[in-house]
Amino acid sequence: MKKLEMKFTNQDGKIVTYSLDKPIEPVNVASVHAAMDEIIAQNAFTSTGGDLIEKKSARLVERIVEDIELG
Repeated sequence: MKKLEMKFTNQDGKIVTYSLDKPIEPVNVASVHAAMDEIIAQNAFTSTGGDLIEKKSARLVERIVEDIELG
């Protein structure tokens, strides 16, 4: 399953990551920028290090898990 990870910098200068499951693909870069700007403008999320103040990065992450049969 793929996730969209959005990384922000908070007031303490630390990186805060929020993930969304099953993003629409292909990802619209302009929409991601706009969503991240809106999250900051609306102060939609907080962190232990204070408010989110800056966009850091965004990425698609896919995790593949294979079970190993143990007997």
